[in-house]
Amino acid sequence: MGSFSLPDFNAPTRPPGGTTGLPLAAGQTIGTGPVRVAMLLPLSGDASLVRVGTSMANGAQLAMDFIAGNPKMTGNITLVIKDTGPSAAGAASAASQAVQEGASLILGPLKADQVTAAGGVARSAGIQLIGFSNNSGAAQPGVFLLNVLPESEVHRSLGFAKAAGRRAFAGIFPTNDFGRIQQGAFTQAAADLGIRVVATYSFGNEAEARDVVTQIAPTLMAGQVDALFLPDRATAPSFGVLLGEANVPAGGIQIIGSADWNDDPQIAATPFLQGALYPAIDDKGFQAILPQYTQRFGTAPHPFVTLAYTAVILANVSSLSLGTPRYDRTLLTSAAGFNGRDGVFRFLADGRSEYALTIKKIGGGGASVVDAARI
Repeated sequence: MGSFSLPDFNAPTRPPGGTTGLPLAAGQTIGTGPVRVAMLLPLSGDASLVRVGTSMANGAQLAMDFIAGNPKMTGNITLVIKDTGPSAAGAASAASQAVQEGASLILGPLKADQVTAAGGVARSAGIQLIGFSNNSGAAQPGVFLLNVLPESEVHRSLGFAKAAGRRAFAGIFPTNDFGRIQQGAFTQAAADLGIRVVATYSFGNEAEARDVVTQIAPTLMAGQVDALFLPDRATAPSFGVLLGEANVPAGGIQIIGSADWNDDPQIAATPFLQGALYPAIDDKGFQAILPQYTQRFGTAPHPFVTLAYTAVILANVSSLSLGTPRYDRTLLTSAAGFNGRDGVFRFLADGRSEYALTIKKIGGGGASVVDAARI
């Protein structure tokens, strides 16, 4: 991480002021506000998770710096960053520690099993938790998810395709956790939008993928399906090749991808996928953070840096942090929502979130926005 070195996130520290009367907090402490907020991140263990967690911890630091340096904002919170490691047990332990130290709100952790574990601790203590998982199964009342959820993105993309005149849909899903979640979101969105689903298919290997194409190609060529949902980023180019080999006319159907497609060069370079649509967050917030982050920490951040930044700014909002009770659930679930680094979002009463998403279209070796961000 360039010249940046991780502090000892388990060492007890006393905030430089503000949270007087509270016990010592274990973790990196930032800020001097009267309300203690804990952020739980994976900062040890699995290297890929540590990269994400470190980017998010750095993003939280930038957000706290922004609050401190903005004359129009009051520093209402003291942030304590705690290491969960990669496990659910580590997340539950960090959440318990945060509760004992008097945290009024918990931000994080990252993975779904960690959010579930830490969320149980937070709910027992009567405080809200805003986690970073994109698995809606981890959401529940009082355990909110600040991330783009499959239900939100699929609803956005299918709704756009329907408005453009597509009437008969099919979907192809891998037989893994991602595929099952996407298929559930597809089924729910289709029901909500009144979309006719002609068929859904699943595959677990190349032979099964080829079999799916053999089954669906006649339906596509006969015009019985005019929109095909292909959420899996890794296999979408292969399906493009297989559909082309099956003589399905390119451009004859509307291919729809998932947010996971964003900025994938192989998808952008696949001839059959030209004209495909997919949902995406507006990346203006990430682009705004990028130069400041790179200059300070010596490397580019993980895209989830914006989630941590948004969470800190949200936690510092006076009506939430200084209200009675603090972080009142009614205020958190206001239909008006909030404006974060990734655009407008809102929390639902069941803990899920909805984001304003753009629609992008593949073409010219990349992708361009064809519909502005909206929920």
